[in-house]
Amino acid sequence: MHYLDTLNSAQRRAVEHTEGPLLILAGAGAGKTKTLTSRIFHLIKKGIAPHNILAITFTNKAAKEMKERVQSLMSSETGFSGEAPFVSTFHALGVYILRNEYQHHKRGKFFSIADSKDTLVMVKEAIKELGLDPKIHEPKKIRGIISSQKNKCQTSAMYIKQSETHLGSIIGSIWNKYEQILASENAFDFDDLLLETVYLLETNQDVAEKYNKLWKYIHIDEYQDTNETQYRIAQALGKHGNICVVGDGDQTIYTWRGADVTNILNFEKDYPDALVVLLEENYRSTQNILLAANNVISKNTKRKEKNLFTKNKEGELITIFEATSDRQEASFVQRKIQELVKQGVEYSDVAVLYRANFQSRILEETMLLGDIPYIVLGVRFFDRAEVKDVLSYLRAAYNKESLTDIKRIINVPKRGLGKVTIAKLFAGEKDSLPIKTIHKINEFYAFLDEVFTYSQTHLPSETIRFVIEKSGLKKELQESGTEDDIARIENMEELITFALKYDHLAENGISKMIEDAVLASDQDSLENTNQTKEAPKGVRLMTVHASKGLEFPYVFIVGLEQDLFPHHFDGKDNGDSDDEEERRLFYVALTRAEEQVFLSHATLRYIHGEQHLQEPSEFLKDIPSEIVNNEYDTVSFRGRNTDDYNDDGPMEYLIID
Repeated sequence: MHYLDTLNSAQRRAVEHTEGPLLILAGAGAGKTKTLTSRIFHLIKKGIAPHNILAITFTNKAAKEMKERVQSLMSSETGFSGEAPFVSTFHALGVYILRNEYQHHKRGKFFSIADSKDTLVMVKEAIKELGLDPKIHEPKKIRGIISSQKNKCQTSAMYIKQSETHLGSIIGSIWNKYEQILASENAFDFDDLLLETVYLLETNQDVAEKYNKLWKYIHIDEYQDTNETQYRIAQALGKHGNICVVGDGDQTIYTWRGADVTNILNFEKDYPDALVVLLEENYRSTQNILLAANNVISKNTKRKEKNLFTKNKEGELITIFEATSDRQEASFVQRKIQELVKQGVEYSDVAVLYRANFQSRILEETMLLGDIPYIVLGVRFFDRAEVKDVLSYLRAAYNKESLTDIKRIINVPKRGLGKVTIAKLFAGEKDSLPIKTIHKINEFYAFLDEVFTYSQTHLPSETIRFVIEKSGLKKELQESGTEDDIARIENMEELITFALKYDHLAENGISKMIEDAVLASDQDSLENTNQTKEAPKGVRLMTVHASKGLEFPYVFIVGLEQDLFPHHFDGKDNGDSDDEEERRLFYVALTRAEEQVFLSHATLRYIHGEQHLQEPSEFLKDIPSEIVNNEYDTVSFRGRNTDDYNDDGPMEYLIID
């Protein structure tokens, strides 16, 4: 079948509009990735060179899927070379440009990328160097402010100039010191990858023209999630006007990260001649799920009007369960999952979504009691200490100025180099140390040189194995011999498997592997957390934010109570903007489901160690009663003493049709 014949009329209209600006408003499950990849392939079929096409998205998972789909389309036709479009995340694009244009910035080609843990250490160090107390000036909060400002294209100098408070002046000073530490380690943080790219494209006309000539057709996925820096990168690269953006304002749920929904809402103002195409036919969910989702999101006012429809079956009713307590709610989830599995449903077909991370504890506890396998999305493979140790060896081998990496591994495995020795080394007092200690330090740096030299003539997977074996990391864990340490060895060796994907990249393989490991998102960890070759089997537990972009046949959304979902932030004025984002978040949660949705709320819930009397979420009222199946505990809290219910285990349920 011809690729155009697989598209509906709206999708085909978007694919065939190849010249000039294009806005594709794609509802949940409406085939936006199919449309985007078909459009890229259509351009290539028309004679556009693949290297002149750029596609940007937000996660490695999405970028990988897009690449594979384009390659699949290209392989179905004859006459195409091995050349492919440039598909990446925004951050990976920033790395690519900054590495290629290293002569235009001060970090050089082999700069390091400081991850969230690295930057937290650096901010804390900056606070201490200024003689301030980290207990008063919390590093995590300061780092959050710096990150937020960078996402708005602000520099420390701009922040200090605009600040009118003493606290703002202190934050500005910490920011300046933090930048000095980054520079001394020849490193960029995540936000710099975008901010420095913006600065380069906007201030260097030659560089901007180079990439506008290279990428003549630009595609940006999830445009509703772009922040100021990402928006300005898109503007700088799209001077030719051949820019296609895809997104859904109803799925803007990251404003707390700097995402600005007005970027997609104002696209027609930025490009008055833009064609707008609505993708409203949903291929994922049943009619009842879409009816609920459409009713929920229609209450928002800051949106482009659209109404999802489907040719799918009407489907099951939306189950709403009223629990007496959070424990009874978890027991309900457990029981329903067990019922689904008895009907032949796989555990991995089920997701349990919640608004706040603390809700996972009681769910995990109940899954264990019910012998239900589960996976908590968010525990990243690349955040494990032993994995970071191996990566730090590689990063330090390529950049010996990366003090964060040196500090992490100089005594891992133990070399008898204590805190005092390390402090003197970094203070430039190496010569004052005992000869024996200096010899150990020299051996360490010699090994880094050995790693670098080895990597120049060996594959990335071979280099990883070399580091694990020759550094002593594996030997130290083997000598311990505990189950935990054996598991750590397996985690390190899983990196060898991971590195195999980069063996074909020759000299750039190690750098690309390190970048991808640092840039890996929470969703990427879903594939990487298991230590076996098979996909992990288990119910997925995750926040609604983490679920975006995923889909499951059966979805539970728990904790639908006022102040929990919609969420109330203490000390923050919950204005209209926050209210609409909470509603968008619930819309995202509903549209993750393919077959059936279970909603639940509890009358009593423990929050931060205290029991609270909860009111049902206002969102529940927006779901039409004719598509709802209500279920209750036989023991209702209404009119009863709180001592009257058993909070220790599963209870009987009365189903009300």
